[in-house]
Amino acid sequence: MRAWRSLTSAMWKGLLADRSALFFYFLFPLMFLVLFGLVLGNPNLGRITVGVTGDGPLIDALPEEVVSTERYDDFDDAVAAVRAGDLPAAVREQVVEVRYSATDQVAAGTVRGVVESVVGQANLAAAGATAAFTVDARQVEDESFEPIQYLTAGLLAWGIAMSAAFGAAMNLVIWRRNLVLRRLRLSPVAPAAVVGARVGVSLAVALVQGLVFIGVALTPPFGLQLRGQWWLLVPLLVAGTLAFMSVGLLVGSLARTEEAASAAVNLVVLPMAFLSGVFFQIDAMPEVIQRISWLMPMRHLSSGMLDVLVRDGGIGSVLAPVGVLLGFAAVVTLIATRVFSWED
Repeated sequence: MRAWRSLTSAMWKGLLADRSALFFYFLFPLMFLVLFGLVLGNPNLGRITVGVTGDGPLIDALPEEVVSTERYDDFDDAVAAVRAGDLPAAVREQVVEVRYSATDQVAAGTVRGVVESVVGQANLAAAGATAAFTVDARQVEDESFEPIQYLTAGLLAWGIAMSAAFGAAMNLVIWRRNLVLRRLRLSPVAPAAVVGARVGVSLAVALVQGLVFIGVALTPPFGLQLRGQWWLLVPLLVAGTLAFMSVGLLVGSLARTEEAASAAVNLVVLPMAFLSGVFFQIDAMPEVIQRISWLMPMRHLSSGMLDVLVRDGGIGSVLAPVGVLLGFAAVVTLIATRVFSWED
């Protein structure tokens, strides 16, 4: 225990003295929180600006929550703005002409869908017919939730993964290059104390990361709400840190330079973030890709956090993700021990 306490203290002091590590552990994930939390939290962000010409009930019926209009006296000028890339689409009232740009398929599809819906309703009203069906669409989640409620899970999972993997990989490479590992091997300190100290420091960093991240997200500009058994984030943080520490241990065991270790961690963690629904939904991806994503620990980490933060999940909702993450950590750590070397 004395050796473990000494090593833990030394590692923690080294971490606090490394400003670049502190940046990537804390400020870098918070930058993404600010970027996505504030920008996507803006209710006007999802509105599409459309050039319109003419007046009439169809133009007035365009839903303001989806479309914002920019008036043009001449329809040709509006079409020219679309060609120039200034607008995604232009609409004229007289014949309900729509001109859109193929460079923004999402906005173009949205505008076409909105206009076709408005025209359909107008034709129905003009024919004096009564709608045979009505739609009662309501979300199952609490409607008071802000976008940050859904973003926090993925961004926090990504931040934990990056810090745990980078910390373990870079430490191993630097210690091997500076012969620290060799000295530790020749010293009376047991390997378990070295591993325990590294694990302890990584878990402490992850918990501080989580507290800082959640604390910032709770502030009024973001509007995160903690309800139910939100404290179940803690076992997910612990299991996620261990899982991505194992990735860092494997990378650090194979890499011989800091550049190689950094590139390898990015090569593993960054694609995993995109394929795990951290930055955007993967529902539109091919089913094969969606199935593959469930083999990635970040998918289970972010999904478990989403269950806790959004879906009011209880202990049962985190047992499977924690089990998968710990199993992944055990398997990858075992592989890392087979290729680990104390010296170059």
